[in-house]
Formats: sequence, structure tokens, C-alpha cells
Amino acid sequence: MGIRRRKIRKPQPKKPARDKSVAEIVRELKADSPASANYREQSLKIHGLICAKCGREFDFKSRHLLTVHHKDGNRQNNPADGSNWENLCVYCHEDEHSRGLLGDYLTGKREAD
Repeated sequence: MGIRRRKIRKPQPKKPARDKSVAEIVRELKADSPASANYREQSLKIHGLICAKCGREFDFKSRHLLTVHHKDGNRQNNPADGSNWENLCVYCHEDEHSRGLLGDYLTGKREAD
């Protein structure tokens, strides 16, 4: 029997977050962490199918539009009690992450690339 060799994929360079769409960011987050579905389901059970920012309610069919936002910005910090999570719809989640970029731009802290 011969030795089977696995094909090794070269890691693709990651685009800066500001150049990515919401769908790309969500896809990347899911791929990076196989346990992401686990903490997502936990957060949905704990906090319910409602956006913590805009209050929009979701049902089973539209729950894919809810994402888990890490309050401290560290997606590796996943306490079982859900204290670092809040469920945000994709629109509010994008808004939450773009606020820092907008603030930097408006205060001149960030030079245009």
C-alpha cells in the first residue's frame, strides 16, 4: 500500500475587514471556529430570537439573520453564561463594527488608504 498524501492548501491572504462584505465576514468567522455554531445556538437560547439593538424579532425561518456579537471584541471569549454575547441582526452587527472606522475617519485618526 502506498502512502496517501493530502493536498495542502496555501492560506489565502485575508483582506482587511473594511474591504469585506458582511457575508464574507460571517463566512470567515464560521470557518475559523468549528465551535461557532455551538456558542451561537447557546446565545440564541439564552437571549432569544431578538436583536439587542433594534429590537427586531425573528422566527425559526429568519433566524439566520441573527449573529452573535462579542461585547469585548474577543471572539474567543465565550463564557457559558452568555455574558459576553449579544444577538444582533446582520445590519446592526455591521453598524456596530463600522462605528469605530467612522469615528477614526471623522476625528482624523486614520489616514485615507
